[in-house]
Amino acid sequence: MARTVWDSSVGKKTVMAVSGLIMLLYLVVHMIGNLKIFFGPGEFNHYAHWLRTVGEPFMHEEWTLWLVRVVLVVAVVAHATSAYQLSRRDIKARPGRYVHRKARTTYATRTMRWGGIILGLFIVWHLLDLTTGTVHSGGFQPGHPYQNVVDTFSTWYGNVIYIVAMLALGLHVRHGFWSAAQTLGVGSRTRDRALKATANVLALLLTAGFLAVPVGVMTKVVS
Repeated sequence: MARTVWDSSVGKKTVMAVSGLIMLLYLVVHMIGNLKIFFGPGEFNHYAHWLRTVGEPFMHEEWTLWLVRVVLVVAVVAHATSAYQLSRRDIKARPGRYVHRKARTTYATRTMRWGGIILGLFIVWHLLDLTTGTVHSGGFQPGHPYQNVVDTFSTWYGNVIYIVAMLALGLHVRHGFWSAAQTLGVGSRTRDRALKATANVLALLLTAGFLAVPVGVMTKVVS
């Protein structure tokens, strides 16, 4: 039954919707955590340390963090795989381009695929920059996330990469939340306006919340 569901377009869209909502929940929590940087290095570094001790003593150090990471990796892989396969099916179903673009197609809809690619590349760079320190500028300091963040956003390319990715994220969330609601059967004639408003508010808050950090470093509010 699982294979039959996965092989269907409806099944793949459902996987995309559920995995997308899991990642959206993570993004909201991650954004709130990021904003702690405005309370100073002590609070931000303490928060980063707390993430590694969540669940103690029942859970060993970092076990909860690794559990979250595994869930996120599964969600990202499932989301990307279903998106790619649905895209291939769409191309095979209409090998030629549409003569006229649909009038109601939004910019976010037309750029969902490119936005997904941008976000995928950004995730790799973000992990190499602030988790492993492989591509970090200024000398990566394990256990000092506040200083590492300041270092990243003290470079022009760090700001450009992050800002472009967050703008792509906003567009992706705006359309993705709406699509997930329709796929899961939440949408209706009476709820559509509220769902669209929720999608717009979520996209705006996430974009503004994430961009607040590099802007804070650039304006020396965070230093």
